[in-house]
Amino acid sequence: MTAPTRTGPRTVLFICVENAARSLMAEAIFNADPPPGWNAASAGTRPAATPHGRTGPMLEEIGVHLPAHRPQELTVPAMQEAAVRITMGCLDDASCPARLRSLPLRDWALPDPARLDDAGFRDVRDEIRRRVAALRQELDGRAVPG
Repeated sequence: MTAPTRTGPRTVLFICVENAARSLMAEAIFNADPPPGWNAASAGTRPAATPHGRTGPMLEEIGVHLPAHRPQELTVPAMQEAAVRITMGCLDDASCPARLRSLPLRDWALPDPARLDDAGFRDVRDEIRRRVAALRQELDGRAVPG
């Protein structure tokens, strides 16, 4: 039996606790210049009501816009449908669902920038930019991971 053929783009799912800073930044940076056939989404294990107040302005500094959606909750379908799942450092949080840990994923283990001053927030943003750039290169032309 062959696997079903995907007609839409493959998704990278960025996951953090509140979906208010790290994962939103990663989604926005990835989607500003995605590899052909890919897009990004983001979600949180305990989503905040709104993005962190510094997330939008910090993205604007690098010419990227905040995603239009509010912080959203991580769902089972989103986890299952994503071709690549990247946690931003929430694996050690009590809110991280066990089912997420049972799926193939990568953990970037980044600090929560909301707890940092502006320079620290920028450092996290810039590290996300570096990692997203490397991820784009890796995914460019690659088949869906098995």
